[in-house]
Amino acid sequence: MSRLEFRQRIGHWIESSLIQRAIIALIFANALILGMQTSDQLMASVGPILVLADNIILLVFVCELLVKLFSRRGEFFRNPWNLFDTAVVTIALIPASGPFAVLRVLRVLRVLRLVSAIPRLRFVVEALLHAIPGIASIGILMLIIFYVFAVMATGLYGQGFPEWFGSLGSAMFTLFQIMTLESWSMGVVRPVMLEHPHAWIFFVLFILVATFTMLNLFIGVIVDTMQIMHARERERAAPATSIVADAEPGELTREIRALRVEVAQLQEAVAKSSR
Repeated sequence: MSRLEFRQRIGHWIESSLIQRAIIALIFANALILGMQTSDQLMASVGPILVLADNIILLVFVCELLVKLFSRRGEFFRNPWNLFDTAVVTIALIPASGPFAVLRVLRVLRVLRLVSAIPRLRFVVEALLHAIPGIASIGILMLIIFYVFAVMATGLYGQGFPEWFGSLGSAMFTLFQIMTLESWSMGVVRPVMLEHPHAWIFFVLFILVATFTMLNLFIGVIVDTMQIMHARERERAAPATSIVADAEPGELTREIRALRVEVAQLQEAVAKSSR
């Protein structure tokens, strides 16, 4: 067996469904262990066991990445998900002591490896990344709307309610609270309406624009991006299917010709034996 064939077999083995399922199970176990390590009672009773299990799982993750690097060589670094896994595991390898003590908290990032290990989660994240330009455009439009309504609210209600609308910053924060529909009625709008009975028009209009319209635009952009990515996947799969479909008649023709040759040879052999 050549070195190339060995690397290919190792690569197929590490990316097989059985190994990937085992890695996913280890990620879940690692997440559970990290959660258990936040309990002082559990750390006092079984702390060394949890630390040992955490280190063993981390060692498995390191070995997995090394095997992938050995089998893929340069192609390993062309896959963004491999770089993501490498960064997450590398953070866990940095000694969490002294000035790096804060990195101890970042060990929980290893749970994010579920995103790279499960294909459907990878698809969702890739769709979100592709939707960033559209989301950014909607975010800018939403910022403009917030600014306009905040200036209006400061001028209308700033003197009577300086805590909520006394400045542009406080007005934008109050409008953000209203957008989330968190205590917007009894906490903000109704007290304002005691002094300004028609204030409900302003706030209802803002909720209709900011909450129901803009947030639905965010959802629409993400859904549209996911549909486009689904269509691209189908387009990539279609040529392979058509190639297989085109190849099947040719294969059948070759098999039929081979059978005809064999039948002719058998007929000649029978004719010669009968003579």
